[in-house]
Amino acid sequence: MFSAFLSLMTVLLAGGEPAAPGPSVRTMEFEQRLIVRVPVRPQLRGRLHWEEEDFGPKCLPLNAIAGASLAGRDGIDFMLRNRQRVRAKLDSECRGLDFWDGFYIQPEDRRICARRDAISSRAGGTCEINRFRMLSPRLELEQ
Repeated sequence: MFSAFLSLMTVLLAGGEPAAPGPSVRTMEFEQRLIVRVPVRPQLRGRLHWEEEDFGPKCLPLNAIAGASLAGRDGIDFMLRNRQRVRAKLDSECRGLDFWDGFYIQPEDRRICARRDAISSRAGGTCEINRFRMLSPRLELEQ
């Protein structure tokens, strides 16, 4: 039990999963329109998994986002610079898997807000963000 706790603390202090090298979040401004391209990193498998909490922010500041990864059929996990994770829950008819190659966001005020902003896939699909949920790391114990 103590070794599992120690392993969890080591993972948490190390920031969870190691950051994969690759493209970074980029912002572009065209004629007063801000477009943010967010690359999607592969979901790393291991003993650590992320559980949704019952609460989350209404908006995320753009400068807090470090990257994203797919979160099953109806969500995308935003990895924040402060090593927290927030899950964006999408419309029920949208599939998170459609955004495997990254996505674009056009926020109004340098914040991404639930029930206001939508994400656009590189293939052309668009989905509204219904809500955000904070994520907590959980260590899967070996059985």
